[in-house]
Amino acid sequence: MSLCQLRYFVAVAEEGHVGRAAQRVHVSQPPLTRQIRALEEELGIPLFERTPRGMRLLAPGRCLLTRARTILAEVDAAVADVARHRPPPGPPG
Repeated sequence: MSLCQLRYFVAVAEEGHVGRAAQRVHVSQPPLTRQIRALEEELGIPLFERTPRGMRLLAPGRCLLTRARTILAEVDAAVADVARHRPPPGPPG
């Protein structure tokens, strides 16, 4: 499971639609769909119900969504913490 897959998963879960999620994460639909399917295969359980109107989160997906949001928030916080240790930019030239 990659951070990219988690970001895609959260986008699909929150948007409820692959097309809108793809726009949100700036990828085309086919790679996003492949990553969601790969995640489901890796976990061995469907996370979404595919409907004519979009994607509906199933119980395992709701469980993962809570954890994925926490994981991604922690990663974002770690990046922000590290960024504070960057030296200020020097004068041009």
